Amino acid sequence: MAQREGFTKCLAAGVRIAFGTDSGIYPHGLNARQFAYQVRCGQTPLGAIQSATVQAAELIRWDDRVGRIKPGYLADLIAVNGNPLQDIDLLENPVFVMKDGTIQHHGAETNTAQA
Repeated sequence: MAQREGFTKCLAAGVRIAFGTDSGIYPHGLNARQFAYQVRCGQTPLGAIQSATVQAAELIRWDDRVGRIKPGYLADLIAVNGNPLQDIDLLENPVFVMKDGTIQHHGAETNTAQA
């Protein structure tokens, strides 16, 4: 409860937020659940997504190499069925994942191919 109140107060004060969870909160691979919590605590869906991309890159001072889809930048990408700005929970179930330029398909099998 205190964490949620602190998060809401930070939003109201205009504090820049970098997406992340403490390692003990969720099992590895389930950290996308954090998006919904941030939205429930008052952040817009776009703000939550930006907290994991451009805001995080700026706050760790890596915005010259990550945080954007731009030539020369490192990028891991996902695609979801729908608009996460309308349903942030979609980010928990990507249908396409690209990691380090390698396409990885979710589901029963994982295929990799160079992009």
